[in-house]
Amino acid sequence: MKLKILLIPVLLCAAGNIFALGKSETKTDAQKIEVSGKVRLVGNSPMAALVISTNTREWYIEADEQDKLFKLQQQTVTVRAEEYYLDMVYGNGLSTERQYYLKNITVIKPKR
Repeated sequence: MKLKILLIPVLLCAAGNIFALGKSETKTDAQKIEVSGKVRLVGNSPMAALVISTNTREWYIEADEQDKLFKLQQQTVTVRAEEYYLDMVYGNGLSTERQYYLKNITVIKPKR
């Protein structure tokens, strides 16, 4: 019984901290674009992500699309895809940099 009484405040504190982690807002107006850039793997395991990088922007590749580009790492490619972005917001209300994503990818160059 004492254990239950001690665990209740601990669980309530842990549940309250979940809301401090922040949220992300998805902008779903996907638009079709053509992108030329270098395919790179960024981040560390287990959160590594595949991106297409240019001088001005990085586009993250959706997880179910990564197999199309994984073998083309460190090569310059041209793709047609749908672009959308996420605005990440921390729990304290501060925004991070906008992250751009690509989905429904068609590889134009290099041709396989």
